[in-house]
Amino acid sequence: MTLNLSVKDQEMLKGAHGPATKMAMSILVRMAEVSGAKELLDISGAHIDSTVYIGDAGLEYAERLASLGAKVAVPTTLNVSGVDEHHWKEWAVPPLWAKQAHRQMVAYQSMGTIPTWTCAPYQTEMRPSFGQQIAWGESNAIVFANSVIGARTERYPDMFDVCCAITGRAPAIGLHLTENRAGKILLKLEGVSAELQASDDFYPVLGHYLGKISLDRIPVIEGMSIVPDDDQLKALGAAAASSGAVALFHMVGVTPEAPTVEAAFQGNSPEETIIVDMEILRQARRELTHADDARLDMVVLGSPHFSLAEYKTLAKLVEGKKKHKDVKFLVTSSRAMTQLAQQAGFLEAVQAFGAQITVDTCILTTPMLPKEIRFLMTNSAKFAYYAPGLLDKRIAFSSLADCVTSAVKGEIVRDETLWKG
Repeated sequence: MTLNLSVKDQEMLKGAHGPATKMAMSILVRMAEVSGAKELLDISGAHIDSTVYIGDAGLEYAERLASLGAKVAVPTTLNVSGVDEHHWKEWAVPPLWAKQAHRQMVAYQSMGTIPTWTCAPYQTEMRPSFGQQIAWGESNAIVFANSVIGARTERYPDMFDVCCAITGRAPAIGLHLTENRAGKILLKLEGVSAELQASDDFYPVLGHYLGKISLDRIPVIEGMSIVPDDDQLKALGAAAASSGAVALFHMVGVTPEAPTVEAAFQGNSPEETIIVDMEILRQARRELTHADDARLDMVVLGSPHFSLAEYKTLAKLVEGKKKHKDVKFLVTSSRAMTQLAQQAGFLEAVQAFGAQITVDTCILTTPMLPKEIRFLMTNSAKFAYYAPGLLDKRIAFSSLADCVTSAVKGEIVRDETLWKG
């Protein structure tokens, strides 16, 4: 299949717009050819995931582009970095790691990007709009943009997203195209109470199951009796993109491309229909806990990054309380959300409780935990899914309220009431 390039595409490929753009376009063209694209399309925004320092190769790539004078052609946000520049010394981050991660931050920021340093760019003023063509990296950001907002991006890998940002182009494939956004499988909720649907721990559990059963197929969820908020949908999408490869889901009556079941499937019939009942959900919830006792060293929140609304909820939950002296309590977020939380007065209660706040990075991608911390608790299915393998830690999953209660008592406590029905 022949890839048709515009006149400007050919100019960029030949080097008429500088060596960095030539390098980016050569990578973009090769990837487009491999993926079977017929042409490239214009994008109006990008989110670069490869800002995370994970070794010398990624740093060398970023500095190579920067040395060639790379500049982004569209508004471009930056994913988490490999280090919290101001608080890394409070943790077990090696100095050399911090130095290399900072170099990678400098390289990407030199390209005219917006230094958001967050895995949740949809929480910023750079949130895209419905139908907008974008090139985003970071799995939770991709699924949120496609599903909740109705913007259009493929699941772009590290080091390729920046090529799209520099050229302002992307392959016209996959979820960029309307015909590829139709649902493939139908999941019907049955016997799930409105009270459980309103709870924050329902969405990570549903998302975990969604990813496992869907893999890379587009799921459609039917049977919701409430309308979830952005943070609940964020948690669902992040979980589904971790346990599977979900880049787009439809929720009937909630997400913009699914006013009806028929619209979600674009008039087609589901390849498969699955009944999701309480037993399936209870099993999915059990899979997110890898700790076999009540020991607790640390509570970890903010995967994906904590929003302003989550800061507000946490402030109410911890007001007048103190965490146990032997339990660490970590919140990860962006600098923007944390500054807003401080201005709103939420940080005072959170920090008085004994919480530590880390910004601009992710506990899954920076070596910040000392070896003696072994038993963790979280309200994030994404973190619960990855922590055992990436961090070699034991993990327990439950609601935000349970995380606070556990931190106060010094041991894992989980309220099972809503999950018994």
